[in-house]
Amino acid sequence: MESLHQLEIIIMLLAVVLALTTIAQRVHIPYPIFLVLGGLALGLVPGLPAVTLHPDLVFLVFLPPILWAAAYFTSWREFRQNLRPISLLAVGLVLATSAGVACVAHALLPGIGWAEAIALGAIVSPPDAVSATAIGKRLRIPRRIVTILEGESLVNDATALVLYRAAVGAAMSGSFALGHTLFEFVFAALAGVVIGIGVARLTRWALCVTEDGFTQIGVTLLAPYIAWVCGESVHASAVLACVSGGLYLRQSFSGAVAPATRLQARAVWDLLIFILNGVIFILIGLQLGTLRESVPPSQFGPVLIAGAWVSATAILVRLLWVPLAALIPRWVSAKLRQRDPMPPWSALFLISWTGMRGIVTLAAALALPVVTSTGRPFPFRSEIILISFTVILATLVLQGLSLPPIIRQMHLKEDDGLEQEETLAREHAATAALNRLDQVLVENWVGSEQVERVRVGYLQRLERFSRVSVGEETTSGSTTETVQRLQYETLTAERTALIDLRDNGTISDEVLHRLEQELDVAALHLGIGERRLGRSRV
Repeated sequence: MESLHQLEIIIMLLAVVLALTTIAQRVHIPYPIFLVLGGLALGLVPGLPAVTLHPDLVFLVFLPPILWAAAYFTSWREFRQNLRPISLLAVGLVLATSAGVACVAHALLPGIGWAEAIALGAIVSPPDAVSATAIGKRLRIPRRIVTILEGESLVNDATALVLYRAAVGAAMSGSFALGHTLFEFVFAALAGVVIGIGVARLTRWALCVTEDGFTQIGVTLLAPYIAWVCGESVHASAVLACVSGGLYLRQSFSGAVAPATRLQARAVWDLLIFILNGVIFILIGLQLGTLRESVPPSQFGPVLIAGAWVSATAILVRLLWVPLAALIPRWVSAKLRQRDPMPPWSALFLISWTGMRGIVTLAAALALPVVTSTGRPFPFRSEIILISFTVILATLVLQGLSLPPIIRQMHLKEDDGLEQEETLAREHAATAALNRLDQVLVENWVGSEQVERVRVGYLQRLERFSRVSVGEETTSGSTTETVQRLQYETLTAERTALIDLRDNGTISDEVLHRLEQELDVAALHLGIGERRLGRSRV
């Protein structure tokens, strides 16, 4: 009966997620914020059963596919080009925020030790990948800013969790070893990346040797969990394992599966990530009822005030760090006579203000040990959890709700770089298809009349490539086996040309995603959607 009761709660939460998401779209509020507020309101309704969020559930069930998908849709070219700002935010800012929050917490909470204060700082320091992806992409933010924010949120968890483990270990044992912590950080990062790439290579091999589409989709769903479990089992960064795995698999996924499978996988993954994001954000709001009972009523108000100060500290440190992290490297470059133009201040402020915390912060707080190694209760555990929840609400709701009007007031310049790359890619793909038609004539396995019919369509597209989708139908509807093979050859040539442009950095992964989907739809329409198109590199 208990399992049936939990199933009823899950069904109710899914129904509430769908309803609140629909309302959020109509009132033009980012749905993660609306879901948190909805969960907060539900948590205050008397008589409703309390929903407790177990940290292991978050770390093992929710985070792996979300991180993998976020990395998969991150352009490796943009990530590599912005590695310096991403590193300064993901490592430097996490350490700076942890130090600032620890000092404030040590001053506001009488009796708290430095180990517990640093643990609190590590918990609230990393902006969340889920929040950044779910909110940032739905606003008209320039592409480079989105890349930096997503890259930061994908990597910063590794820094924060290593520092968190070191601080918790010091609180448990009463000692702290700096050398061991540095070694653990380097090992966790390197081992996590190696595990992620290894799992991605194994996944690619499994996709290439498997023909059934549903099996291939199942392999992609299983991969992030394998990367996470392997990372955790050797005390590596499971976060970096999922991030590196998603980034690596994207580079070879185009030729590993058939167009129909890729379209189905995209639909399955979109639905899965939507459901996971929705449930996560509403669960964040529902935690208030449980957290309120964990702190004595006389201390609830002071702890909330401390949470407000900690939230302000986290926001202020980010507002100060981002401009300094942009100025200092460029000042050094100027001394070395290297030109490195300063980004606009509007972009720096937007990056500074977009620092929403989310599910990783709450899960790390809930994962604090209940007792120390001596059997005593973990110091200030309830207070740390409630302060972490306050920081989530303050950053997610305050900063998240203020982003749309701030962006409108900034009048940010439209970023047309992707459109220019897409135009170039369309022309290049059509040219590659025409070249393949010339080779077909030389090979002499099809009549010149059929080749010319297809050629006319591509020539017409070259004249208007900026307005016509790649992969549109180019024949009058003949479905003979010979024509289908000809269509297969031209679509393969287009896909290979697009992959080459991505590999040499001419176009981003985002452009490849967009045009590849058009090629997949065209292949499905032409009756060759079950055949792999493009290069398959095992």
